[in-house]
Amino acid sequence: MAEPRIVRVEQVEIPTLSAAMKRQRALWWCLAAAGIVLAAAWWLRGLPTMPDPLLYAQVQFASGILAITIAGNALVKFRGTSDRLALILTCGFVFVGITLTSSSVVSLRLLEADQDASLRDPMTWVVGRTLLAVLLVAALAVEWHIPTARHPGWEIAVALGVVLLSSSLLATAHWTLPADLLIAPNGVFPRPGNLVPAVLFLIATAGYHERLKRTATPFDRSLVFATALNFACCLAASQSERRLDAPFVFAGILQFASYAVLLGGALFDNAQLLERVREMAASDPLTGLANFRRLVDVVDAEIQRSSRSGRSFAVLLFDLNGLKQINDKFGHLVGSRAICRFANVLRVHSRAIDTCARYGGDEFVLILPETGPEAAQEVIRRINDRMAHDTEKPPVSAGVGMAIFPQDGETIDELLAFADQGLYRVKGSKPRRVAATKR
Repeated sequence: MAEPRIVRVEQVEIPTLSAAMKRQRALWWCLAAAGIVLAAAWWLRGLPTMPDPLLYAQVQFASGILAITIAGNALVKFRGTSDRLALILTCGFVFVGITLTSSSVVSLRLLEADQDASLRDPMTWVVGRTLLAVLLVAALAVEWHIPTARHPGWEIAVALGVVLLSSSLLATAHWTLPADLLIAPNGVFPRPGNLVPAVLFLIATAGYHERLKRTATPFDRSLVFATALNFACCLAASQSERRLDAPFVFAGILQFASYAVLLGGALFDNAQLLERVREMAASDPLTGLANFRRLVDVVDAEIQRSSRSGRSFAVLLFDLNGLKQINDKFGHLVGSRAICRFANVLRVHSRAIDTCARYGGDEFVLILPETGPEAAQEVIRRINDRMAHDTEKPPVSAGVGMAIFPQDGETIDELLAFADQGLYRVKGSKPRRVAATKR
C-alpha cells in the first residue's frame, strides 16, 4: 500500500491597505480633483463671456435658501443631542444663508455701481466663505475637547454673538487691507485672497474625513464632500479676473453644490432617525419584537380583515416557566437572556405575515393570520420542540393558551382573556384578568 503524501498548504496573506496608504491615496485624489478644478477655472478665464449678474444672483439666492435650511436641520439636531458641532454649524449656516440671500439682490447692481474700478470680491462672498471655513475648523476643535453643551439656550446666544463679532471683524479687514494683497491681475491667482479660506476648507476636509472613523452617518459623510466642494469653490474663485465672470460663476455653482450635498445628507440622516424612532415606538427594547401598542394595532387590523374575508386567525399567548427561579438562581442577566432566547425562537419559527409581540415581562403573544386550530397546534408543537432541543443552560420552556377568531372572541380583550384561560388550564395557576385596554 502506497504511503500517503503530506501536502503542505501555505497560508497566503491577502494584502490590505494600511492607514498610511489610505491617507496617501486620499491625498492624491484630492490633489487630482484640485488640479481639475484649477484647470477648468483657468480655461473659463479665456472665454469671451460677459458678466451675468442675474445668473449669479439666482445661484446666490438658491445657495442662501439651502444654507438656511441646513441651519434649521442643524438646530433641530442640537436641541435633541446638545452637540456643540451642530450648534456651530447652525450659527455658521444661518449667517451664510442671510448674507447669500441679501447679496443676491446687491449683485444685480454691481455692474451699474462699480464695474471695472476694483477686482475686490463682494464683501458678502469674502466674509461668508472665510467665516464658514473658520467655523468648520473650529467645530472640529470644539467637538474634540468639549463636544456636549451643558446650557444649550445660553450657548446659542453666545455662539450667535461670536459669529456676528467675527463677521464684523472680517468685513473691516476686507476693506482695510491693501488692494495689492487681494488683487493680482494677470497672475497665476488673480484673486489670491480666496486661497486663505481654501486652505481652511482643505484642513476641514481632512479633519471631517478622519472623523468618519468615529461616526459615519449620512450627514457626516456629506459634510466631508461639502467641505471638499467648498475647497474647490475657493480655488475656482481665485482664478476670476473680473467681477461675476465665468470662473466666479463656476465658483458659485460649486458652492451651491456643496450646500445641496450637505442638505441631502442631513435629510437622509433625519429620515433614518425617524425610522429608528418609529421602530423604537413599535418594538420591545429587550427582544426587538413588537410591543403592546403594535400588538393592539395588528389585532385590530386582523379583526377587520377577518370580518371581511370570513377567515379566522389565531392568537397564541405564551408564558415562560420558572423565570423567577432563573432570576433568583442565576441573576437577572441570565433571566433576560432566557427571554431573548424564547423571543428568537418565536421570530425564527414564524412566517413573514405573523406578528410576534412581547405582551408583558415573561409573556409573549403570537398572531397567526388565516390560521385555524389545527395549524395553530402545529405551530405550538414546532416551538415547543425547538425549545426542548435548545442546549443552552438553563433550559427554558413555556406554557401556551390559544384563541381563535371569531369563535373564541370578537375583540382583542375577549381573545386574550380566552387564551389566558387556556394558559391557566395548562399551567394549573389562577386565571388572570387580561384586558388590552388596561395595559
